[in-house]
Amino acid sequence: MDSPAFPPLPPSPSPQTSRRTWLAMTGALGLTSLAHPAWAQGSATVLPRASAVPGGVVLLELGPGAQAPQVHTRDAVPVLVVGDPFGWTAVLGIALAAQPGSDSVIVRETQGSTRSIAFDIRDKHYAEQRLKVAPKTVDLSPDDEARYNRERTHQQQVMATVSAPVPPSLRLGVPVPGRRSSSFGLRRVFNGQSRNPHSGMDIAAPTGTPIKAPLAGKVIDTGDYFFNGNTVWLDHGGGFLTMYCHLSAIDCRVGDTLAPGRAFAKVGATGRVTGPHLHWGVMLNRTMVDPALFIA
Repeated sequence: MDSPAFPPLPPSPSPQTSRRTWLAMTGALGLTSLAHPAWAQGSATVLPRASAVPGGVVLLELGPGAQAPQVHTRDAVPVLVVGDPFGWTAVLGIALAAQPGSDSVIVRETQGSTRSIAFDIRDKHYAEQRLKVAPKTVDLSPDDEARYNRERTHQQQVMATVSAPVPPSLRLGVPVPGRRSSSFGLRRVFNGQSRNPHSGMDIAAPTGTPIKAPLAGKVIDTGDYFFNGNTVWLDHGGGFLTMYCHLSAIDCRVGDTLAPGRAFAKVGATGRVTGPHLHWGVMLNRTMVDPALFIA
């Protein structure tokens, strides 16, 4: 029996090929159903709001190409790349400790060549908050210090997670209803001692309030940590992670895949806290960034 004959595939998109032209070519050959869904539907990844400040997000246009290029920070940390062959975008998180000025990323094209893309970081002033907490959570005992160091090593391994595929959207629903009691970037002073700026968003809610997945994700870590209390980490793909702290209950296990809107934990007051709330963190390229930039 003769092998069935297939029409030739159209060429991959190029800088000179518009989405409409490419779809016309595939349609003329009866191949529209073979197109990548993003090309056929004319859709693009829903991106966060750009804010080129410490704790913000930079969106870097990479241009078209048959495959996504690889992008790394100057410290060799992978950067999330989204888009389609008509245009790729690097979504880069800027560390809260970053200084205003110029920085750059390294782009490795699929054919092996490399180039750098520069961008500027603007200054931003964050407010200050003074809190009174139990002295033992500020001046750690030797045992608590050792526990914290063990937990920090483990958390660094969790934060290095980079998986495929990348998410179709980078916009997030709010995981729990409530008042924003503390914003990202707030400079924290505990018992008169300055500490690292606040690396997430606090949402005040009663103990036991269900927390829902703001985006499809996989549970990659759960645990009870000295500062964060009961904690869950979700992996959304491509180094895009979210963290949920101070929980009263954890209703999921490592390896679970969560659909958007699924309840997986409950608000609590575990760890270093002054009352029940959710500490919600968002991470890109191992860097905590402002969750407000991702809220739909």
